[in-house]
Amino acid sequence: MSRRILIIEDEEAIADLERDYLELSGFSVKTSNDGADGLKEALRGEYDLIILDLMLPGVDGFEICKRVREVKDTPIILVSAKKDDIDKIRGLGLGADDYMTKPFSPSELVARVKAHVARYDRLISNEAEEDQEIEIRGLKINVAARRVWLNGEECSFTTKEFDLLTFLAGHPNHVYTKEDLFREIWGVECVGDAATVTVHIKKIREKIEYHTSHPQYIETIWGVGYRFKV
Repeated sequence: MSRRILIIEDEEAIADLERDYLELSGFSVKTSNDGADGLKEALRGEYDLIILDLMLPGVDGFEICKRVREVKDTPIILVSAKKDDIDKIRGLGLGADDYMTKPFSPSELVARVKAHVARYDRLISNEAEEDQEIEIRGLKINVAARRVWLNGEECSFTTKEFDLLTFLAGHPNHVYTKEDLFREIWGVECVGDAATVTVHIKKIREKIEYHTSHPQYIETIWGVGYRFKV
């Protein structure tokens, strides 16, 4: 059974090109060129991944991402011609799994789609098999339930924030570069997107650290990467 991809993109030529490459790779693809219609389709349809442009007529990509993430864990790749870090930070903060800046090669898009779909499959499989809990100095992570508590109070995390926190906490005292973490969590090579890891680390620290400038859990190893301290 082919995997279903939803493309929400107002530039029809770009949507058609993305669809052609994905269909050649065995995916079943539906496109929407309007934000409001795309949101309805994303909420009612069953898709394995959503490719979402930020600048859309009707409803923008930020609002669509927010609304979808409220009810679904479907992987979302944001695409935009805007290179500003603030847009990337906002999009990832709303729960998007990845962010690609136009122009990009269709083959890179296909590679990222495959990586995210495969990683989501492994995530679902692991949830059915694992009942692991990680507890470190007041921080408790239930891997199977994908829930986190800090000193008994539950914290809310996006999909990738949870994956990144769990990976680091599950490998304490090991230093990982941003490239290592991008490859482990996003399933593809960094390709210049190491800033994505930085954004997620910042968001995690805001939720679990008492003082983000002096973190007690996720430590920055300057010039190298990050380490989860125990």
